Amino acid sequence: MIYKYYAYASLLLLLMYSGAEAHTVNYHLENKGISVRVFYAEDDPASYSSYEIFGPGDKIPHQKGRTDKNGFVSFLPDRKGKWVINVYGESEHGMHGAQIVVNVNENLFMESFKKPLVARYTKAFVGISILMAIFGLWALIRLWKKEKHDERCEPSV
Repeated sequence: MIYKYYAYASLLLLLMYSGAEAHTVNYHLENKGISVRVFYAEDDPASYSSYEIFGPGDKIPHQKGRTDKNGFVSFLPDRKGKWVINVYGESEHGMHGAQIVVNVNENLFMESFKKPLVARYTKAFVGISILMAIFGLWALIRLWKKEKHDERCEPSV
């Protein structure tokens, strides 16, 4: 009779042990992947901004989530091609978005990425902006001088 209780206790311990093993968390660390830092200004990261990552030809996101405290998004591509990262950040000035296109090679490493138009031609944009500002000031001064000249030349009635 006492052996019956030992059998039940042994069975209970066996079931408890096998159930505990199924709930462990395992991990594997790899030195792979692609990371993107998203920021508003050099010292102002897009912290906790939402993002979606689409693989080549994907209709639904491969990955989605939020950037970390420093504005980083990291992912591990599973095939070569163009990967698109859409980031939506909110700052003091409202919602902002960025789209980053990353070309991944057959070894699943970043081959290149597409910079936004402003980033590729920053010097040209600054130069054109300065020229437009100078032209605007010149036009205002010329209009102001013309109005002064017209006031002096009006005949009095």
